[in-house]
Amino acid sequence: MNPNAAGIDLGAKEHWVCVPSEATPDNIRAFGCTTPELAAMADWLISCGVTTVAMESTGVEWIPLFQILSERQLKVYLVNAKSVKTVPGRKSDIKDCQWLQQLHSYGLLAPSFVPEGEIAVLRSYLRQRENLVQSACCHVQRMQKALTQMNLQLHKVISDVTGVTGLNIIRGIISGERNPRVLARLADKRIRSSREEIVQALTGNYREEMVFILSQELSLYEFYAQQISAVESQINSCISQFSSVTEEPAPTPKKKNRRFSESEFNLHSHLYRITGVDFTAIDGLNVLTVQTIISEVGLDPSKFHSAKHFASWLGLSPGCNITGGKVKSSGTRKVINRATKAFRLAAQAVGKSHSALGAFYRRIRARLGAPKAITATAHKIARIFYTLWTTKQSYTDLGADYYEQKYRSRVINNLSKKAQSLGFALVEAEQA
Repeated sequence: MNPNAAGIDLGAKEHWVCVPSEATPDNIRAFGCTTPELAAMADWLISCGVTTVAMESTGVEWIPLFQILSERQLKVYLVNAKSVKTVPGRKSDIKDCQWLQQLHSYGLLAPSFVPEGEIAVLRSYLRQRENLVQSACCHVQRMQKALTQMNLQLHKVISDVTGVTGLNIIRGIISGERNPRVLARLADKRIRSSREEIVQALTGNYREEMVFILSQELSLYEFYAQQISAVESQINSCISQFSSVTEEPAPTPKKKNRRFSESEFNLHSHLYRITGVDFTAIDGLNVLTVQTIISEVGLDPSKFHSAKHFASWLGLSPGCNITGGKVKSSGTRKVINRATKAFRLAAQAVGKSHSALGAFYRRIRARLGAPKAITATAHKIARIFYTLWTTKQSYTDLGADYYEQKYRSRVINNLSKKAQSLGFALVEAEQA
């Protein structure tokens, strides 16, 4: 129970606030969205004796108010809008804030996880980088479209049109070169396609308007590449300021990332310094994946009571929808969570590896299909991540053979128990 609870309905123009009727006769007021108005709201809540506030996570309007109320030492509950649906009938901003205040006073609302401090700063930088990468990808697709319209099959002879060879050839086309053999000489020596195959791919119809579009799209792609480099510098600076958990040198990573091995900033070492765990030892997780997960879940594992709570928050645990004693649905919840996406990508990447997680993925995929195998493997990786996070232990993969042998022993043991319960004995067949 929260007798001193308030409810806030957020809006684009004004916020409606409801406090207990015992605090003041005029217990419902509207405030604007400007900073002075938000400060006045916080002062009014404190004068009414409010100690905790509940509000919906609507867009990004909640962020300024959340920060101001937190600075005033008020306990803020940011709740999921799906969890506070009101009863059918007339709906208004006033009724919404009253409903939030009533539910919160009864203790029926659970707060959402909101990272604070330097983790929130890191998350903002990483999300900005994600937005820039998505924008850059749009211009790469348009460059590819312009090349295809000129029947330049560059993507069939090189793996990446934005690599060294691809950009050199595109810049050559923009500068006015039309001879396929001259353009083919710009290819890097590591390209597997032969010189003649590249010449044939670059033989096409060099239309003036398409070359102009290609030039503009290349300029925009290079602009976004510069912006990505700038935000990555900010990310590196932000991570460097995190407090250290251990002073021990980071273990040698299993697989070296060429991008970061050539960089002066050792992301692997900094992630180990601030967490005390080498998460990249888990198959499927690389430094960028771990960086994304840390920015979403923070550095304090006590926010999640157990591995089950952690997996449930990620939306990777089976659901529980039972009505009338019948299970209506047991599927996972639909969540929009970047950490969940990172674990799913790790599960998909580990599918072809010769590891215990890879063997587990292949066994589930053969029985239930790829989508459920990805979810089950992501759930297992998340639990391993949480265990390492809380115990600070190191992860050692025992290999696919060990997993298959252990699984076979478990199946044989279950069959023996089943046969014994039916009055039979399980006998191993003699090998010829």
